Amino acid sequence: VDLVESGGGLVQAGGSLRLSCVVSGNIFSISAMGWYRQAPDKQRELVACISRFATTDYVDSVKGRFTISRDNAKNTVSLQMNSLKSEDTAIYYCAVGSTPTNCAAAVRLGQGTQVTVSS
Repeated sequence: VDLVESGGGLVQAGGSLRLSCVVSGNIFSISAMGWYRQAPDKQRELVACISRFATTDYVDSVKGRFTISRDNAKNTVSLQMNSLKSEDTAIYYCAVGSTPTNCAAAVRLGQGTQVTVSS
């Protein structure tokens, strides 16, 4: 299983970015998919998760600003990030969840894409 992220970059506070992740292999349609992030000197945290059944969950700090979605026909999961803040600056990782509904124990991570929000 390979995960390839794209869409990171530099944006001003208040701006938007859209991250995408294409997943190879047959695991995509049966797995929960998520996005983690890791900022310098901080632990990696789960930002958003979408189950196989398209139910979603977010960390409190991004609720109302970020939206996770999936396209099972294209093996793609996306993260739309609006109203970005400097504290959103991190490396963002696409992840395959361990079950159809759980992203908390990722079984595979992508290589990561840098998101930098300037204030």
